[in-house]
Amino acid sequence: MIQQQTKATSLWRNFFNVRMVQIRTFHMTWFAFFAAFFAWFGIAPLMIIVRDELELTKSQVGWTIIASVSVTVFARFFIGWLCDRIGPRLSYTYLLIFGAFPVAGIGLADSFETFLFFRLLIGIIGASFVITQYHTSVMFAPNVVGTANATSAGWGNLGGGVTQLMMPLIFSAFVVGFGFTDAAAWRLSMVIVGIVIFVIGIAYYFLTEDSPEGNYKDLRAAGKLQKSEKVTGHYFRAMKDYRVWILFLIYGACFGIELTVNNVAALYFFDYFEGITLVTAGLIAASFGLMNIFARTLGGIFGDNFASLWGLKGRAFWLFIVLLGEGLALMLFSQMNVLFLAIPTLILFSLFTQMAEGATYSVVPFVNKKALGAVAGVVGAGGNAGAVAAGFLFKGELEWDQVFLIIGMVVVVASFLSFFIRFSPEKEAEERAAYEAASLETLQLKADRANQALQASVQVVEDYNRIQQNKP
Repeated sequence: MIQQQTKATSLWRNFFNVRMVQIRTFHMTWFAFFAAFFAWFGIAPLMIIVRDELELTKSQVGWTIIASVSVTVFARFFIGWLCDRIGPRLSYTYLLIFGAFPVAGIGLADSFETFLFFRLLIGIIGASFVITQYHTSVMFAPNVVGTANATSAGWGNLGGGVTQLMMPLIFSAFVVGFGFTDAAAWRLSMVIVGIVIFVIGIAYYFLTEDSPEGNYKDLRAAGKLQKSEKVTGHYFRAMKDYRVWILFLIYGACFGIELTVNNVAALYFFDYFEGITLVTAGLIAASFGLMNIFARTLGGIFGDNFASLWGLKGRAFWLFIVLLGEGLALMLFSQMNVLFLAIPTLILFSLFTQMAEGATYSVVPFVNKKALGAVAGVVGAGGNAGAVAAGFLFKGELEWDQVFLIIGMVVVVASFLSFFIRFSPEKEAEERAAYEAASLETLQLKADRANQALQASVQVVEDYNRIQQNKP
């Protein structure tokens, strides 16, 4: 990866200016990830129906949970390398187009084995997260990259909440509105989702570029970007960095838990609280994912703000704070057995979880800029590795509230790993200078705009005075 000189220094000021490739790419990345996340967990709120139709046991449901996130571990390792090699634009296009087939194809499942197979394949599209973080990291400057990464990922993760809300409604529309059986309705619902992400994959190709300076293929031809042959070397060097593996574990303790909750939330509320229907369970589960509309962004914003005060070590300390809060909130949620207490506790837990995710990826872009794809991919894979580990607990004999308590304890312990993420004094000074330069550019732009507004006001006053003087 090269150091871009045209990265955007602000996200919100030009938020609707889609003529800027940085802003247009930002909107495409979060929307593509939203669609991928929606498709990835689209079957989760319908598992109540699938479980009854396919006569799945508790253990088999557990295996489907594990399958949905396990293959993503390997996909994320690979997709990070692919981004560095062919660029995020083509990587996203290929992933969404090919991922659409198992999403729609799960409708062919007629047994536990075939359902497990398609659930496994669908997990590949979870690698979309790595491309999202890679692409926004390339497009935005240090003073705002944490915010941009957190917002694009958070709004993408929002798909996990919206799917809990929308899939039961789509399913109900096929049953009530069109008269399909339950067995046909859940299958047709997934076919629609597969078609949507196929179309979005094509749109991504035409509406984005790899970087502010152009596509990687053209930049390499012009000698402005390292040769693709060097990518693999940088990849393996990045994997030798202990900080990458600490972030791998940390991300497993936040995003891994979010993935797990997305898979089990509807079933948990349906089974453990009386009087809950399919739609109601989906609505409650949706409240967890819907926090992504702002929670992950907060994690990135505070990460950038901590960096303005204490540099890169400030980003790591903020990560510790929110990860600790996540673990404590999950332990509290595990003890709630009354619905009106369980829901707000779930939301509190969600707030800290998603802020921790945003805080993690406010650190990632600074670990190794020459192998951003490798770092983003390995750390992203950690999220799914954490979900796989948690999935085995839900598969066992423990009651699910006990599982939540154990996971909360593990997250609390994992939060202290943040103190081992350190940067050299030279790296701290380099990033401090880059941060201040980007902030200065932002201030200069604001000053220029204020000056233009002042000059316009002065001109209006002069024109008014001139008109008054010329009156008879």
